[in-house]
Amino acid sequence: MILYALTVFVSAFLLFLVQPIIAKQILPWFGGSAAVWTTCLVFFQCMLLAGYFYADWTTRKLRPTRQAMLHIALILVAIALLPIIPDVAWKPTGDEVPSLRILLLLGATIGLPYFLISTTSPLVQVWFSKSYPGASPYRLFALSNLASMIALLGYPFIFEPWITTKQQAIGWSIGFGVFGVLIAATAWFAFRGRADEKPSNAQANTSTVDKGAEHIAAPTRREQFTWIALSGLGSILLLAISNHLTQNISSIPLMWVVPLALYLLTFILCFDARDVNSSWYQRTLFLPLLAVMVIGMSWTLADRDLHFLLYWQIGLFSAGLFIACMYCHGELVALKPHPRHLTTFYLMVSIGGALGALLVGVIAPLTLPAYYELEISIVALAAMATYLLWRKVHIGFVLLGCAVTIFAGVAAVYTVIEFRQDVRVMARNFYGTLRVKQYDPPSVEFRRRSLVHGAILHGDQYMDAPYNRSATTYYKPKSGIGRILLLKAKLSPGIPRKVGIIGLGTGTIATYGGKGDTYRFYDINPDVVTIARGEFTYLKDTEARIEISLGDARLNLEREPLQNFDVLAIDAFSSDSIPVHLITLEALEIYEKHMKPDGVIAFHVSNRFLDLKPVVNMIADKRGLNVAWVRDSYDDGSTTSDWVLLSKDKTQFLRPEILDGSYIIPPEPRLRLWTDDFNNLLQVLK
Repeated sequence: MILYALTVFVSAFLLFLVQPIIAKQILPWFGGSAAVWTTCLVFFQCMLLAGYFYADWTTRKLRPTRQAMLHIALILVAIALLPIIPDVAWKPTGDEVPSLRILLLLGATIGLPYFLISTTSPLVQVWFSKSYPGASPYRLFALSNLASMIALLGYPFIFEPWITTKQQAIGWSIGFGVFGVLIAATAWFAFRGRADEKPSNAQANTSTVDKGAEHIAAPTRREQFTWIALSGLGSILLLAISNHLTQNISSIPLMWVVPLALYLLTFILCFDARDVNSSWYQRTLFLPLLAVMVIGMSWTLADRDLHFLLYWQIGLFSAGLFIACMYCHGELVALKPHPRHLTTFYLMVSIGGALGALLVGVIAPLTLPAYYELEISIVALAAMATYLLWRKVHIGFVLLGCAVTIFAGVAAVYTVIEFRQDVRVMARNFYGTLRVKQYDPPSVEFRRRSLVHGAILHGDQYMDAPYNRSATTYYKPKSGIGRILLLKAKLSPGIPRKVGIIGLGTGTIATYGGKGDTYRFYDINPDVVTIARGEFTYLKDTEARIEISLGDARLNLEREPLQNFDVLAIDAFSSDSIPVHLITLEALEIYEKHMKPDGVIAFHVSNRFLDLKPVVNMIADKRGLNVAWVRDSYDDGSTTSDWVLLSKDKTQFLRPEILDGSYIIPPEPRLRLWTDDFNNLLQVLK
């Protein structure tokens, strides 16, 4: 029995440890977008479905020894494909469909190993039933989820802070070899000395708990659809809440793994029960909690003032996900079939998980104009709970469910209406949702438009003279970028300058361009380019020549000839999330190659949740560069900004134009130098 438990534990540990390991490796290649993790989850859920289908098919169609031999042979092939380090040939060039590229990359890098590990839980449970006919195999499923949760929670706190990304990948590959030995030993133990039963008998024997097991009726279509719906709802809520947190806080492993760990915890608690009476899930307790969470999440989404409360957002939606998944998975366990139909049950559960992931990760971006899937999933959750209560004729709870569903629906409609208020243009793609909002105050000269990504302002322009060519928001004359561009013009009047900007936004920085100057913008999102050219006039009105390079800025700079920039601004926001690969030692080395001897690299580090100033200071010190932190703040509620300026030429930072707004960056002794192989945003959370 210990061998079965150890095999399941190791396989599940590896199954979920590989998810943040591989996602973090490819995150920089796709601009650090939060959608990278969502796409990865789609892949993982679909591979789980494929693994469960394989387990169900081989159990029904193959003799046990042939099933074991096939499985071990495939594991040997997978070992030959290790380690799980993506080939650089998969780096995007800028004209691919990002989600498709990620799915193909994952398939080529971890497809077969991940597929084989995903089959372990149902296969070993079937083999366990052969060896111990009177014992429940469902507790092995709970054990597998416990191992998965340990792996997920261990990653941001144990593995990521101390082990480089490459070491993580190599260590996981060694672990897969250990898993191969364990699965071979388990198969030998399960089938040693046994006659090679026919597949039809094998299915019956795997499930026989009593003499009448062969007469157990197969699950009905309604039961199977209910399993799919409950599993799918849990998956949808997992991805929708993960999207909400990663887009508006940061695309860091902590924001990935906490929701997934809570999701798995509910599987552990719900499936680790011998019978209904010993289950952690009690309907009379969790139904009222579910009603409270549905109301709380709906209210928070509708109230924009609550969007900027970090701990409230993390706490409420994490708790909401836990309660919702406890309900979904608790009801799943209450409806689970006789062990005779174990693989069918798990197949339906995995179909639901995959469908949920596809709906959020693929269908929603193609059909919904903005991130409405969280609002929709909350309403669907309340409606599903009400439907199941109606089937069980719990009249009091049915009335409560109807009231909560109506509240969630009204709140969702209000949220959508408020989200679209004053919006001229809205566009959604892999990189998020962009909105152009127009404000028409009574005084016409103050008519303005704003570009909003998620909940974050990414640029603002007054549309009429005399203010339409004024730099606004984070780019005002007293901001770090404004000060250095004006100083460069003052020190070398009449001499053309070349300025690079990573992150186009509305193109506000172009307002500093003069005749003969070249302003080269880098942006990964084609919708940003379209909006900047069509909805704002900074790019049209500037006297400078405008160049736009579409694609990930760092990858493009690696391929381009030397640009000889006077100033290079790193201003790559994705909502409030910073692409980490643009703030590493190797990234700074690339930037330096493109700079003039007295050139200035300007990092825009304004952020509600992350303090990136010490990170920039440390990599600058490693490269021997001088640093000036310029903070632009106002007492009237105007937009403030933080810029960190880097240069080999210290004299620029000693001039009053820069010195007047400069501050010293406090040292952070616990911080470790960020490189491509090591970085940890958890250390810089405010």
